[in-house]
Amino acid sequence: MYTYANHRRVRCVTTRKARNCKYRLVERAVLLGWPRERVHVIDDDLGKSGTSSTDRYGFQRLIAEVGLGKAGLVMSLDASRLARNNRDWHQLLELCSLFGVLIADGERLYDPGAYHDRLLLGLSGIVSEAELHQIKVRLHQGERQKAARGELRLPLPAGLMQGRDGGVTLNPDEEVQERLRLVFTKFRELRSAKAVMRYLRRGNLLLPVRPLHVPRRMMLSGGQRTAPA
Repeated sequence: MYTYANHRRVRCVTTRKARNCKYRLVERAVLLGWPRERVHVIDDDLGKSGTSSTDRYGFQRLIAEVGLGKAGLVMSLDASRLARNNRDWHQLLELCSLFGVLIADGERLYDPGAYHDRLLLGLSGIVSEAELHQIKVRLHQGERQKAARGELRLPLPAGLMQGRDGGVTLNPDEEVQERLRLVFTKFRELRSAKAVMRYLRRGNLLLPVRPLHVPRRMMLSGGQRTAPA
């Protein structure tokens, strides 16, 4: 969660992990002197990783408010709530330093314009990025161990499904099977993936896809037909 504020208003930005703590930070902002009615909570970044500011509209809004001189305080439980990318983190520190914006975490206030506070904040950003690297390493090691035991299961391509016994079989939908066989038949005939796509488009022939939002189902692209995956 992060909160940003000035003498006119205070805004709180939360992540899902910090949802339960946002009101505690709001109370702290009030204790620091900001009127409660000028404290705002922004929930734009719920469930989004801090690895990049792309698609993190709450963080982008925070950067914009600081850059426009509308913010006076940024509150966060820790640096990872704001960014796990040193570029984004130091961009925020630079703007806060230029516009005299304070930063606060669960323990103390920092002034990015002061050398020692800037040093501590910079180290917090480095640690946050390093934590993300360690998390990725542990996850990758876990996958390798499952693969070594033969227990790793990855999403299957369209047209295939995993049986109850753990084996991989064709999708039971006969139209899906026939459409995939047609793709491979035409590729052997035309010798070009682009030519196959042109053939399918001329005939308005749809291909089976596995929608990400419905992982247990299969459909022909366009949604005309579905079958269990």
